[in-house]
Amino acid sequence: MHDEFKTLRKFDAGKGREGFLHSLPALEERGIGKISRLPVSIRIVLESVLRNCDGKKVRRKDVEALANWNAKSPANEEIPFVVARIVLQDFTGVPLIVDLAAMRSGVQRLGRDPKIIEPLVPVDLVVDHSVQVDFFGSARALELNLDMEFKRNRERYQFLKWGQQAFKTFQLIPPGIGIVHQVNLEYLAKGVLSSQASTLNSQLFFPDTLVGTDSHTTMINGLGVVGWGVGGIEAEAGMLGQPVYFLTPEVVGVHMSGQLREGVTATDLVLHITQLLRAQKVVGKFVEFYGEGAASLPVPDRATIGNMSPEYGATMGYFPIDEESVDYLRATGRTEEQCLAFENYFRAQKMFGMPLRGEIDYSVDIDLDLAEVQPSVAGPKRPQDRINLPELGKTFRELLQKPVRDGGYGKEDVDLREKHVVELNGSAPRNGAMFSTDNKEDQGINAGDELNKIEMVANRPTPDPGREIEAESREVFARGRTHIGHGSVLIAAITSCTNTSNPSVMIAAGLLAKKAVERGLHIDPAVKTSLAPGSRVVSDYLEKTGLQRYLDQLGFNLVGYGCTTCIGNSGPLHPNIEKAIHEFDLVAASVLSGNRNFEARVHQHIKANFLMSPPLVVAFALAGRVHIDLSREPLGKDKNGNETFLRDLWPTLSEIRATMQSALAPETFRKLYRDFANQNPKWNEIPSSTGDVYQWDEKSDYIHEPPFFQNFSMEPGHIMEIRGARALGIFGDSITTDHISPAGAIKETSPAGKYLMSRGIQPRDFNSYGSRRGNDLVMTRGTFANVRIKNLMVPGTEGGVTKYFANGEGEQMSIFDAAMKYAQTNTPLVILAGHEYGSGSSRDWAAKGTRLLGVKAVVAASFERIHRSNLVGMGVLPLQFPEGTTAQSLRLDGSKIFSITGLSEAIKPGETATLEIEAKGQSKRSVPLKLRIDTPIEIDYYRHGGILPFVLRQLLSK
Repeated sequence: MHDEFKTLRKFDAGKGREGFLHSLPALEERGIGKISRLPVSIRIVLESVLRNCDGKKVRRKDVEALANWNAKSPANEEIPFVVARIVLQDFTGVPLIVDLAAMRSGVQRLGRDPKIIEPLVPVDLVVDHSVQVDFFGSARALELNLDMEFKRNRERYQFLKWGQQAFKTFQLIPPGIGIVHQVNLEYLAKGVLSSQASTLNSQLFFPDTLVGTDSHTTMINGLGVVGWGVGGIEAEAGMLGQPVYFLTPEVVGVHMSGQLREGVTATDLVLHITQLLRAQKVVGKFVEFYGEGAASLPVPDRATIGNMSPEYGATMGYFPIDEESVDYLRATGRTEEQCLAFENYFRAQKMFGMPLRGEIDYSVDIDLDLAEVQPSVAGPKRPQDRINLPELGKTFRELLQKPVRDGGYGKEDVDLREKHVVELNGSAPRNGAMFSTDNKEDQGINAGDELNKIEMVANRPTPDPGREIEAESREVFARGRTHIGHGSVLIAAITSCTNTSNPSVMIAAGLLAKKAVERGLHIDPAVKTSLAPGSRVVSDYLEKTGLQRYLDQLGFNLVGYGCTTCIGNSGPLHPNIEKAIHEFDLVAASVLSGNRNFEARVHQHIKANFLMSPPLVVAFALAGRVHIDLSREPLGKDKNGNETFLRDLWPTLSEIRATMQSALAPETFRKLYRDFANQNPKWNEIPSSTGDVYQWDEKSDYIHEPPFFQNFSMEPGHIMEIRGARALGIFGDSITTDHISPAGAIKETSPAGKYLMSRGIQPRDFNSYGSRRGNDLVMTRGTFANVRIKNLMVPGTEGGVTKYFANGEGEQMSIFDAAMKYAQTNTPLVILAGHEYGSGSSRDWAAKGTRLLGVKAVVAASFERIHRSNLVGMGVLPLQFPEGTTAQSLRLDGSKIFSITGLSEAIKPGETATLEIEAKGQSKRSVPLKLRIDTPIEIDYYRHGGILPFVLRQLLSK
């Protein structure tokens, strides 16, 4: 219990309860800062710094520095932020628990008690990233996809069950419950937390704060909870008692006025904001929304905006706490005691209510009139590339012909009317199998007899008269023949936490589907349709309102509760469709209500990917193509042959609101967020080992002990210059963590695919990179293996290839093979890259794999926040070119030898190092580089070879 500044105060916690808090108004009364003028997000971080001020990890000067935050010129100081809890998803959570298990094994080898490795704050892991859309368009799709998920991930789930019993503060929410961010919003978040203080005869209350291992942790900002995404490496350090360190941020205030117009959705708003703020360069900054317009938005809309923070580059997209926040807690089944404590705490801290213009000092102020937002989509490769809905067709046609070097597809003289016939082998178009039984092996999955079952169910006669239109459409397409071309929509997915947490857009999608079905519209069998809600609550209100049946009839059946298409778990397309894409080099399209559309992310064979609202996903699935102006051109013809337009189907705001009022009840949330294991009996059937130390199985190809703590020494390394390095890769701008460490399918010809086959694993059983993140031997081979990555050392190629320079001319080979050859001669490696290196998801394997390939330094024009931090966390040195300098301007082709000088034990954050470039017959060139080790603690991390060795040495030295 710390009270360095004498700020401990009593307050009314509600229901006759008395509580204590560390009062920020009291701190201001002591003359320390103008706290009442600080952004609310800064105040919540300040409360944590104040409450945890112990003179060691958090010092008195840390409190004073943040309390005196200067809006226009924030101090260049690191903030030691101790979070209240940590949230994990399974893709990032499994390797994190693997690391904890490896640390316990390392501690045991040193003869110490392995139980000293234990999370010191509550940790929740939601299994949500492992479901794949293998089956769709069927009432049994959920059951069959879940069955396939358990078959594929049994080893991972056994390991997670071991972790659940091994660590006391670790809670696991099993598969089939929901997406981590929606579970966080609807269930895990409390708004305010409390603990029994040792020196008080009462509870000490404090704000609910967190970090998560998914970059979209920021969705919780919509509820007024401070939290953001970090790499698994940083989260693990936080679990083991380390503060999350970050530089004092600027806070961009976005003043919202007005209201959204009829026909405009929360998705349109967030795409508008993403474009606006990405142009404002808010990377590494807090964004705080305020004003009357912000107050008018319900929490689900706020959460949609907060969720997209990584897409506009901010650390957070935060909404302060007001009546809407409390109402949301009540509406989602939280107890009255919890709701009163939440409201009363923030009133006592004078942080309750949406700020108005002039009440708070922001670093930058931006105005946003909600009335100016228009219906939009974004793509085809980046979330910030917003397109007004009527302009999509024109934009796609332009991109189709635009040269590849300028971001286009380089297809000259294309006739978009040209289509290619694809035979689907007689499979039913909707509510039938995704492909016929004679193609099971081609799909790369081992579905067994399930496909026969699903086709029998799909084609069984039904007495329900509401299925008449469905039967008609099945009869029309019984031939199983379709036509596809450039711009054909082949995937239509209502997916991801961004939108499936928002009842307004989900109900809008259901209402649009209802009108389409009533008019007799159908979706072409070439379109792979899916509905993956954020939680079971969504299914409950879609069933209650009768809208799910209409989505079903169009093929948007429930496929699973999890992060599917948005992360590349879209599953296979029909093999004949994939064959046609290759044969005719088609630029096909996906439409999804997600937040990510980077190259090769949604599906390796789909080149154009567009983000949009759920109702627009349904509309474009009906249209079947993206080169269309939905404001003027018809979606299709109804059962009477009349043209049907988007305006004929689009639901009004009054329709949406009337439907929503009957849909949601607090009791539903309470019922669906308890007894998780009983809601998923398959989870109970998974066996697992027990004990404090995990028994590693060398036969496993999912879980493997990483090398980080083998031969561990208590002595840290030394910071030295890097001499005689070779370039492993030279990349351009916007290289994402998807490019560096893909989470999609594993290609048979890739190093990871070859390795798995050498272990006797058939391609159909490869599963995905994401599912094998607990195995460093697979993930290292998958690093830089994305099929769309372009290494400029090998012009004109795509994929994870490089040139190995030993003597004379470079020999082309895979990046992994080259790295292993360089390792044999102890040659250090560097990566050279352009702007926004490492943008995208907070994938720790992008940094771990880089380290295990032997890369000592990454030199880029600029870095995305989380990946830069992760590189340091793995002992890889991030360095930044001067403004205007790139590998291209230096004419580097990978044949040169590089040295990085100016490094020593005395280095300080942000100092200048030097890149020396040598080539035979040429004079040595030198380029100054900025050391992107940004904080003093990062110097320690780098010296120790990363965060985890640093923390382990601290724990063992006690």
